Amino acid sequence: MVVDPKPASVNGLEKAQRSQKSPREVADELRSRIRSGELRPGQRMPTQARLADEFGVERGAVRQALRILQTERLLTNVSKGSPATVAPDLGRALTGPGAPPLPTMVALAPRIAAAFAAPHVEIDALCLTSVSFNLALGEPLRQIHAGRLKPAKVDVRVLLPSRDIDLAFPIPVDPSTDGRVQRRWLSQRNAQGQVLQHNLLALRATHGIDVKVTFRALPFTPPVKLYLLNNTEALFAYYTLAKREEEIDHEHLVMYDAEGTQSMLFAFDQGAGLRDTTFVEQSHLWFNALWETISSELTLSS
Repeated sequence: MVVDPKPASVNGLEKAQRSQKSPREVADELRSRIRSGELRPGQRMPTQARLADEFGVERGAVRQALRILQTERLLTNVSKGSPATVAPDLGRALTGPGAPPLPTMVALAPRIAAAFAAPHVEIDALCLTSVSFNLALGEPLRQIHAGRLKPAKVDVRVLLPSRDIDLAFPIPVDPSTDGRVQRRWLSQRNAQGQVLQHNLLALRATHGIDVKVTFRALPFTPPVKLYLLNNTEALFAYYTLAKREEEIDHEHLVMYDAEGTQSMLFAFDQGAGLRDTTFVEQSHLWFNALWETISSELTLSS
């Protein structure tokens, strides 16, 4: 007799979360639980009625959220009847050939972790601040400290905008505003770069891994982000600008900026076909050309 996997728990199903949520917000929360391992591969989800009760939404909103996760191949058996099931092969759903584009905060970490399974890890990144890169590195670092990953060598190169340029974004909507928005970006760029550098170089002392981290500065604001993993994979996303308000120095400033962690990440795998292979090769050529020509030395200081 086949016994169904035990239904997954959902934080005790207290009725604490009573603010009305959208289907996308419900999907985001459930996706986070799947990614964290709280909801495990092959495990049955709670019933739609229990999810609706927890999130304080109608069952229709829950069904929409589950369908979103099904299109991302994180859930199977989504219907009005029995509970859905967490996909049995999450690694393939998130990183395998044909995986759908997903927000950077969802898709990048498992791909970076997969790259760290190689004996020699080579990662090139072009981005605005390296926030997403830092968040994604948390997963392979945890696996290294847990003894599940042990690369012998790690080489990381990062291209970031120069402090000496007028950024295209983020910029204040009101051009008469002083330079606080750019100073805030510079502070974030430097802080994130320092954290990234520290966390990687620490692997030398803690695990004897040969690590090299290098930064160079670009004379322009990149409209896209690009990650190149082990010379075999290119991950590409657009920085999509929007108007938003943020408090800086106790004043609310309206600016044009991009939320890089939410940018949809498109993956191209060398060997997945002529189109993908060519994109990976050309992305490497483009990155190396920038690195070797118009980029300059970058110092992570104010």
